[in-house]
Amino acid sequence: MPAETLVAARDITKVYNTGHINVQALRGVSVDIHEGDFMNIVGPSGSGKTTLLNLIGALDVATSGELSVLDKDISALSKRQRADLRLHSIGFVFQAYNLVPVLTARENVEFVLELQGVGAERRRRAHAILDQLGLGDLADRRPNELSGGQQQRVAVARAVASRPRLVLADEPTANLDGENAEILLRMMRALNEEHGTTFIFSTHDPRVVAHARRVVTLVDGRVAKDEEREPLRPVNHRGITQED
Repeated sequence: MPAETLVAARDITKVYNTGHINVQALRGVSVDIHEGDFMNIVGPSGSGKTTLLNLIGALDVATSGELSVLDKDISALSKRQRADLRLHSIGFVFQAYNLVPVLTARENVEFVLELQGVGAERRRRAHAILDQLGLGDLADRRPNELSGGQQQRVAVARAVASRPRLVLADEPTANLDGENAEILLRMMRALNEEHGTTFIFSTHDPRVVAHARRVVTLVDGRVAKDEEREPLRPVNHRGITQED
């Protein structure tokens, strides 16, 4: 049975007005993203990667074209409805982590669950995902007491704790060394393979591309290539490949 289409973009354009100049970031992008994809959007700077990710994440609306995300026509939604879609169905992993500095790792993960109205269960769910990402013993530390790699794993935990169908990650490994980037990517692959969570990355990083099962290349705001790849070795719940 074919995987469900979570994102359907048809001839999407995005134009930014900067004073007297119009900048066309996307020029007729069409792409389908399916449930369970582990997909990278790649391309040179200015190719439209982050713009496309922002549109899929309902952070912005297209200038023209049709974009459906989780069966919702994004252009037809109010700002409040787009915020509700993001809160309940889409997880975000940012390059800068965006953790709340005065909250512990557990409290950062719980924060989104609290906004969703999750009650007493939210502490158990936060601990469970932190433990799965190897941070169970660090749950009571604040961000400034964690390494960069640990902070990014907390950001991933926060993104997936609410059990979204779609996780968007904008340059998630940009501030990480090779070892921490590999740990993080294997853990996200484990979440994808074990729970079916769909991941979409916007990245320049070849380390991220190496883990992708699908790569969409943007050039000058257009899709230049959309290719499927052979899956990498399977990983277990700790993100360790079977040969490790």
